[in-house]
This record gives sequence, structure tokens and C-alpha cells, in this order.
Amino acid sequence: METCDQNNLKNLIKEFLTDQNCLRTYEHCISVGDYAYELGKEFLDEPYKARVAGYLHDISAIYPDDQRIDVAKKMGIELYQEELELPMIIHQKISKEIALNEFNVTDPAILSAIECHTTLKEEYSDLDLVVFIADKIKWDRKGEPPYLNQLMVALDISLEEAAYCYIDYLLNHDIQVIHPWLREAYLKLKHH
Repeated sequence: METCDQNNLKNLIKEFLTDQNCLRTYEHCISVGDYAYELGKEFLDEPYKARVAGYLHDISAIYPDDQRIDVAKKMGIELYQEELELPMIIHQKISKEIALNEFNVTDPAILSAIECHTTLKEEYSDLDLVVFIADKIKWDRKGEPPYLNQLMVALDISLEEAAYCYIDYLLNHDIQVIHPWLREAYLKLKHH
């Protein structure tokens, strides 16, 4: 995807999200996409894919948590018990479907990175890791993430070390449910 296509994508996303009153989500998506691209230049052959995945990772913010189960079912998305308990997590799968069906993103690697940007998964790629980490560094809350310094030190070692650092932090703090993909990714990263 050339730069002009990426600028066009940026404009389409802005229109899509501002029409749904989700301007803050738009700003977060662009921040994650741009950071993922910079990170991707260090770790990926095609860093533009990280930018595209980052731009679209939270596109499903148009659906509030209380609608996500119904939306996912209408889209034919299979749900885990943990997703039914905490519908917020479903947004990664819905974002993948919107990227595919509304934005015509067909690259399986990009779709994978969108689909697991919150939980990661056992069979992750470097692109999955880049988008996962970029989302944690450029989080959508105010202030700096409490784990940021530790994560950046781990990132100097490897993508895997950074992902492990974040998940380890999460598991030792206030986590509501442990998604099966997160558990599987954690166990794989632990033995990396």
C-alpha cells in the first residue's frame, strides 16, 4: 500500500469514526499506526502493514461494549466464554471484520494483527507483536502507562521480551478475565 493509499485510508477512517462520534478513537488509532510503523521499520520487512493494522485496530469502537456480543454473533464470529464475560475484548475480532468488509483489507497478516492486538495469540507473527506492543505503548488513556519504562527496557531486548513484560504485568495486576489467546501467548513467550 503506497503512502497516498495510506493517507486515503487515514481519511476514510477519520470519516468513519467521526460520523460515529469516536474522534478520540481516531486519534488513538493514528497514534498506534504511526508508532507501529516506526517500530516496524526496525523489525519488519514491510512496516507499512503495521501502520495499516494500527490505523484499523480499534475501528470497532463504534459499537459500545453492551452491543458487541450481538454484533459479533451477527458477523458470525465465534466467541469464548471469557469474551461473553468481558465483551470489551471482542472489539479486536469485530475490528478485523470491519477492516475486511468495510475497508477491503484482505492481507491475512494485517487482519491477524488487528484480530489479536489486545490479547496476542499463541501463533503470533512479528507483525502481530509490533501492533500489540504499539497499542500498549500508545494506550488510549490519559498519562503514561504504569508499565512503560519496564516495557521499553524489554523492547531493547526483543519484541517477545516486550510482549512478555506487558502480559506479565497484566497478570499480576487487576485483570478481569484471562482470554485463552492471552494465556497461550504468555506460555509461549515464557519459554521463548
